[in-house]
Amino acid sequence: MLNDLKQQPADALLALIKLHNSDPRADKIDLGVGVYRTGDGETPVFAAIKAAEKKLAEEQESKAYLGPEGDMGFVEKLMPYVFGKANPTMDGRIEGMQTPGGTGSLRLALAMVKRAGYKRVIVGKPSWPNHNQICADLGLGVLEFNHATPDGTTDMDALRGAIASAEDGDAILLHGCCHNPTGIDYSNGEWDEIASLLASSKILPVLDLAYQGLGHGMEEDAYGLRRVLATVPEALICYSCDKNFGLYRDRVGALYAMVVDPADLARVMSNGHALARANWSQPPDHGAAAVRLVLEDEALTTQWLAELDQMRDRMREVRATLASAGKTGGVDLTPIGIQNGLFSIVPFTAEQVQEMRTKHGIYFAGSGRINVAGLTTGNIQKFIAAVADVTA
Repeated sequence: MLNDLKQQPADALLALIKLHNSDPRADKIDLGVGVYRTGDGETPVFAAIKAAEKKLAEEQESKAYLGPEGDMGFVEKLMPYVFGKANPTMDGRIEGMQTPGGTGSLRLALAMVKRAGYKRVIVGKPSWPNHNQICADLGLGVLEFNHATPDGTTDMDALRGAIASAEDGDAILLHGCCHNPTGIDYSNGEWDEIASLLASSKILPVLDLAYQGLGHGMEEDAYGLRRVLATVPEALICYSCDKNFGLYRDRVGALYAMVVDPADLARVMSNGHALARANWSQPPDHGAAAVRLVLEDEALTTQWLAELDQMRDRMREVRATLASAGKTGGVDLTPIGIQNGLFSIVPFTAEQVQEMRTKHGIYFAGSGRINVAGLTTGNIQKFIAAVADVTA
């Protein structure tokens, strides 16, 4: 029977990594892989995480199973940063569990959406490709709306229309900040409107907060999520520490559920635990334990936040440099300056994407999505010149 399986297409990003690695040119540039890089092109382990890992190695007494909910100390210590320090549990209406990265959180959230009887998920287009892939694998329908307009702003008319046309049994998936792949985020005023629209609907919000702290700051980047949660009766929140703690390969995430009545939480979370048990049984502990130790120690927390500030400041500098180039060949790089996070989309044609690879050794996704953290003082002018060359 296994020989009846159909060949699946290679993951585009993994194929891109291979292409970049096989390019012999010394000045090649990788703008495809979605990890933070320093000005030297490195992806270092946070010093705060290093210190926490050392403490963990010295003090951890057992590696026995924790259960499908994972490290609940990690889950609880993270909550004030996600939901606000004043009332992180929303009067007992929010509870969470650890997951294997943000992808694990999304998989679990959408599986709960399916189990709860929802039929369809409203998703902005473009979105992170795994959003639609997970929906398809679970048998959930997808209704797409345009996330952004050609001028680089959010398409609020499209979002309003999607919410207005929603039916019973619909959920909506929204990026909390640092939109992947466009970098185009809703303003605070737009989030206010979104919260109001969702409050007047029967749509279940699924909020994906994968890049908190990489846009404008930990508090600033949580604005939209908190505004929505303040107005709707229930929601699912997907969280990743892979980016803002630099724990990519350790797969550190969390899923939170907000319910109408605190009495419903145990029943709702029991479904999360059962689904987790059937998928991965229990999440890996090391990365989450390191995050917990950072958040339990005031000095390590301060160190972590300072490192996060440095990451954000560097990406802001890269964005400012690209924006200052303005009209470059046939494209305008100016909007990149007001976008957020790791990613932006440059409107290349398929032929131009290929020419950037073959002629200039610059690799990024076929959609035109670039990882701005892959640009440094040593290669950014080459990138700008190449853009001018292939789009002129």
